[in-house]
Amino acid sequence: MRRRTVEPKSTADHEPETRDGGVQSVDRALSILETLAEDDEGYRLSDLAVRTGLSVSTVHRLLATLESRRFVQFDRAESKWHVGSRAFTVGASFARRRNFSTQAIPYLRKLRDLTRETANLAVVDDEFIIVLTRMESREIMRSLTQVGGRVAMVTSGVGKAVLATYSDEDVGAVIRHHGMPRLTEKSIVRPSDLFKELEKIRKQGFALDDEEACMGLRCIAAVVYNDCAEPLAAISVSGMTSRLTDQRLPEIGQIVRDVAAELTAALGGVIPTPR
Repeated sequence: MRRRTVEPKSTADHEPETRDGGVQSVDRALSILETLAEDDEGYRLSDLAVRTGLSVSTVHRLLATLESRRFVQFDRAESKWHVGSRAFTVGASFARRRNFSTQAIPYLRKLRDLTRETANLAVVDDEFIIVLTRMESREIMRSLTQVGGRVAMVTSGVGKAVLATYSDEDVGAVIRHHGMPRLTEKSIVRPSDLFKELEKIRKQGFALDDEEACMGLRCIAAVVYNDCAEPLAAISVSGMTSRLTDQRLPEIGQIVRDVAAELTAALGGVIPTPR
């Protein structure tokens, strides 16, 4: 009788799983990358361990692997870790897949020049807003969300502009999934208030983030539609409240809405008829 040879299982077969069935080490490595992306100044090893809730030895081991693949890099002069070039290359494929970004550049430039404020292009991804690209204002500006950054839909102008195209049921689902965080004293934290705001947005054709994500900053946004009259993206202008005054809001809102309509037409999109 021949003895059957049983090959030993690799260590990968025993990789711990996360609650949702994912691979623990991959989940931890991605958590490190996401944390590094939050701050351009980088993180020291000990600070990164605190931020991710992992041990210093675990973070160091994962960083070594990520560094070997150029997903992170180490600044020896400051003893800080940063996002690496390979992470940028992989992340850039997301923007390339959204190939309308290049076509949107002239319209963002026009929006910036007409308003003298920073113009942004953003999309929805997994019920979050992601900033794809922007045209920086020549004025003094501090941006809350970096290019590639994610922000909750209910706390941003572009997010509310897109939410205004959703049904009440779909808006309710977003609220259940992600809540309504209070980021400032002006944040909308009650569903009833949000629904009133969305109805106002539908009537006027543009959305306003009135210091709801960051005190001192305002954002005015409008939706760009695809050929099925569905939201493809949103464009916005953002600036300090000292420049985006109450008196300027109607004028700038009209400009943002008009440029969004122009970009929609350029992309072959269709603006839906009002409800």
